[in-house]
Order: sequence, then structure tokens, then C-alpha cells
Amino acid sequence: MSRDSVSRHDKSPDERLNLRKPLPTVAHLHEQGKSMRESVPRELHGQWKPDAQREDVLSIIRRRNAGRQKRLIPLRMERMAASPFAFLRGAAAVMAYDLNPTPTMGYEVVLAGDAHLGNFGLYGTPQREVVFDLNDFDETVAGPWEWDLKRLTASANVAGRENGLSARERRTAVAEVVRGYQDNMARLEHLGTFDTWHLHAFPGRTNVLRKVPAKAQAVIEKVLAKALQSDHQGLLPKVAVKDAAGHWRFRKDPPILTPVNSAKKKALISALEKYSLTLTRERRYMLSRYRVSDVAHRVVGIGSVGTRTYLALLMGKDDNDPLFLQIKEALSPAHAPYLPLRRSEIGHDGQRVVTGQRALQSSSDVMLGWTEMDGHEYYVRQMKNLKASIPIEWLTGDAFNFYCWACGALLARAHAKTSEAAVIAGYCGTSKPLRESLADWAEAYGDQTESDHARLRAAVKRSETGLI
Repeated sequence: MSRDSVSRHDKSPDERLNLRKPLPTVAHLHEQGKSMRESVPRELHGQWKPDAQREDVLSIIRRRNAGRQKRLIPLRMERMAASPFAFLRGAAAVMAYDLNPTPTMGYEVVLAGDAHLGNFGLYGTPQREVVFDLNDFDETVAGPWEWDLKRLTASANVAGRENGLSARERRTAVAEVVRGYQDNMARLEHLGTFDTWHLHAFPGRTNVLRKVPAKAQAVIEKVLAKALQSDHQGLLPKVAVKDAAGHWRFRKDPPILTPVNSAKKKALISALEKYSLTLTRERRYMLSRYRVSDVAHRVVGIGSVGTRTYLALLMGKDDNDPLFLQIKEALSPAHAPYLPLRRSEIGHDGQRVVTGQRALQSSSDVMLGWTEMDGHEYYVRQMKNLKASIPIEWLTGDAFNFYCWACGALLARAHAKTSEAAVIAGYCGTSKPLRESLADWAEAYGDQTESDHARLRAAVKRSETGLI
């Protein structure tokens, strides 16, 4: 990757913005979206039944495993087989396959691509404030907004099952996801574009759209306290130790954290040097004040297990100045077989992830960038950045419903950043039809997820050749 290829800002005439053409009014866009109800009734979204030609779920998973590190595929399968919700988290490709033939109104946004309940959480802004937002973008791509919302509703249903919710309670929770999406999209269609791009959800503060239930507030405060303690300095003694020469080295913690050989370490440092060219100049200056102390291979997540992911420890002025950077392989997104990826616009999967994250989050990691190594594409981000996750398994009743609503509202804000909110708001409305429809969808897809999970679990128990 040359300096020119990552720092060029000139655009061909076809790529330049047209800042002269008049913009349509909010009222016109709202009616445009509303009119789509005639050709794509909202009730259609409630239908889910796999057809006779549905590909075997294990075949889809095998295909998604291709190209990953073979030694880690059994671990990935074991993690996915742990529960239906774990399966849903790791099976973005299965759901992408199932979503492809479902009805949409034909309006695209930048998708998160994997917008389940577990992919929302807390992290730090460049100003070191903690916000609540989407936090996983490996599958980001431009596509129908309905796909993100359906994945989110399905995850609410499946998580609700694991939390012991009845069918009626699950239906309420899913309706809250959709209500949150509707509520915020209706608000955002009238909010200025610049204001929309600068909206943040600060956990623990007053919510302008809805009162936070006491039980939810208690969980939020506990997780916020944890996030405030999650930084580079706190991570250092947990994962690294000083050697006899006074250099910080990673502790061995197989299979999660394992050393790399000297050749791989040199290649990774070279990849980080390439990555530096994707940062803005002032952030490159900041990075120039650090030096790589050690690099290790790290296993992360559920769906990401098997990808080539590394953790780099950089040290600055002294032992109180560590910086952890994660170098994570970016695979082709799960929705890629069903959508044009516009490689002419973003020809690098690491850059795709970074661009999607910057587009969808209210504030993004200042260290985001991309690189490549040995024919594989990567993105780079901070490992610890005031991050914490809401423990979904703790949530029941009003707390679970509020969390579902909040995730739906945040998804709406993310979509509104790269689309005309009025079009989606006009189609969704604020009444029951879409909520009822997607509650039907989520319950049916929850059944499907349990069935698919059982299929995988049986295969893992058999140690089925070709799968694990």
C-alpha cells in the first residue's frame, strides 16, 4: 500500500458531490416513504417460513468458515453451539441468506450488518466521555434498512427466550425494539442533518424520548462504572509482564492469547506502519510517540473466531503510557453474496469496516485505520477504550424492554446518518402495524434459530467432518 493510495483526496467528476441541486422537502420525502406501504404492505414483514430449497444451515456455516484458521474452527463451533443466542450471534451469514428473499421497500442505508442486542455497548469518545452505541461493524455494507431491524428483533426474541420470557413477554420486547426505531426515526426526520450527526447517547443521563426504568438505571450505572475502569493502563498488568531486560511482553494464555514468531512480529510491525498512513496527520503524530513492545495472536468473540486477529502492545513515554491496538482481519461481509459491494468506492474490506463504523457511530475511535498483510486485509482499532457491555442475561421485565427500545432507537439514529430519515419514518409510521408484523417475524425466526442451533449442536457432538 503506497502513501498515495491511502492519502489521495481528489475525486473523479462522477464522485464529486452536487451541492447545487435543490433538495426535496421533508414532507415530500415522508409521503414518498408512506406511499411505499401500498406496494410493500408493512404486514408482509411478519411472514417467515423457510422454503423447500433453503440451503442446509451447516453448509452455510462451512462456507463461512472457509479461509479462517483451521485450528480455531472447532472453538468457533463450540462457542456457537453453546446456546441459541450464541448461535444467532455467530450465524450472521445464515441470517443474511434468510433475509435476502424477504420483502423490502427498496431503500438503502449503511447497514451495521450484524445489529443484534449483543453488538451495542459502551465505549469512550475522543473527549473521553462514555457513550452507548453500536460497536461491531465487521459486516457493515450498504443495504435495505429492514435487514438490520429484523436481525435486531430476532435477537430480542431469542435473548428473551434465554431469559425465561413467555411468548407474550417476548412479543412485548420485540415491539419495544420497533417502537424505539419508530420513535427516534419520527424525531430525526425533522432534526437537522448536522444535529443528527452529532447526537450521542450518554448512559446515566436523562433520555429525551423516554424515562429510564429504575432497574435499567441500576444496571446502566454498574456497567458505566466498569467502563470507566476499562483503559490501557488497567489492561497492561492483566495481559503483560516485564522481562529481565525491562521490556513488556504478553503473558501466554492459550488459546486466547498466544505468542507469534519473530517473522510474524516483523510482518505485523510493518502492517502497523502501513496502517499509520490511513490515519489523519495529527493522529499519525500521536502514534509516532509510541514503539511496539510485543505482538500476540488473540482470539475474540463468537462470529470472529478463526479470523486472523492480533494484539499489539505499544509503549510511549514510560510504563504508565501503554497503547493496545487490535489488528483484526476483515472478511467479506455476510451480506456480500446478495448485494453489490461497490468495490470501486471501497476496495478494501478493512477500509469498509472503518468507513461503516465512522458513518454509523456518534463518535468513533481516533485510532481507526486499515492495513494488509500476507494477502489478508485488516482494520486496526484500540483494544481498550472505556468499553463495557450490558449483560443482557441480567435483564428482565421493564429493564429488558427498555434495553430493547434503546437499541431500536440507536439503530434508527445510525440509519438516519446515511439516509433520509423522513422516507423511513413515512413508511414505518408510529402505530402498531410494523410492530405487530415484526413481532410475528421474530417469533417465527426465533423458532428457526432454535432449530438451526440444535442442528449445529448435534453436529458438534458428532465431531462432524468438515464442520469442526
